[in-house]
Amino acid sequence: MASENFVDYVKLCCRSGKGGPGSTHMHRDRTTAKGGPDGGDGGRGGHVILRGNEQMWTLLHLKYRKHISAGHGASGGANRRHGADGQDEFLDVPIGTVVRDAETMEVVGEITEDGQQWVVVPGGRGGLGNDHFKSPTNQTPRYAQPGEDGQEVWRILELKLLADVGLVGFPNAGKSTLLSVVSAAKPEIADYPFTTLRPNLGMVAYRGDRSFVMADIPGIIEGAHEGRGLGLRFLRHIERNAVLLFLVPGDADDIVEAYRILLRELEQYNPELLTKDRILSISKCDLLDEELREEVTSGLGELAHHYFSAVTGEGVDRLKDLLWKVISGGSD
Repeated sequence: MASENFVDYVKLCCRSGKGGPGSTHMHRDRTTAKGGPDGGDGGRGGHVILRGNEQMWTLLHLKYRKHISAGHGASGGANRRHGADGQDEFLDVPIGTVVRDAETMEVVGEITEDGQQWVVVPGGRGGLGNDHFKSPTNQTPRYAQPGEDGQEVWRILELKLLADVGLVGFPNAGKSTLLSVVSAAKPEIADYPFTTLRPNLGMVAYRGDRSFVMADIPGIIEGAHEGRGLGLRFLRHIERNAVLLFLVPGDADDIVEAYRILLRELEQYNPELLTKDRILSISKCDLLDEELREEVTSGLGELAHHYFSAVTGEGVDRLKDLLWKVISGGSD
């Protein structure tokens, strides 16, 4: 299924290349039988480098590459020739990829721009040739430096989703159904919680040639900021969305309390999330008659909200209008 191709977490063993040894060559030619040292330096070992690629949306291509190795540097040569550097190993990753140390889980790097390069593991330095060690008291050194060994480290790559609109709600709130209606995405939809275990992305067409990206984020539950229900893995995707669309189903016991629980989870995880633009939408409004809608509206008070039904299509176009207005800063 398409959702299974969205890989947002990989653990890799990255090995940089060993530096090449310096040369111990002594100069020789037709007129010089015993010349001085002219050994060149060894080349550096190859780096393992992450490179941002805005055309990529997933870490799927790295899922089965557990071991990444760069090339070794070449030895120095005669006449002070520098050895070739080891071949760098480039790993193209989506924008929003975070790099963590596999042991401490500390964030050590992040890719935020297209074309940005970040060295995950630097290659070993090349050794100095014997030309560097000559002196008045040692004019013919017959030794040179060996190249530095490469490094081997384990790194975790995590993808924080990048989208214009992120759908936030409890499991089975209708997020996947909405995405399937407004875009060509085909997320798994079923009448039970936690159907969505990986984020799904959809391109939403809007009036003419305009469009925006919507992300169906797996449902969060109360206590998600403490890791309940894989909450930490789900919540990190919310950080990279411009607008947060909160979905609370019309058949919820207490719509206002459900909305407040979602807000609290986001605040506990990262208070800066509450500074993002957000819209509250009541999904599954086809389950509410006029009397129930009036009761819900009364309970929400001055809290701005919107009703829609992804099944009947009621309010969907209006919702897209609201989202576009927020995304575009109020421009038509």
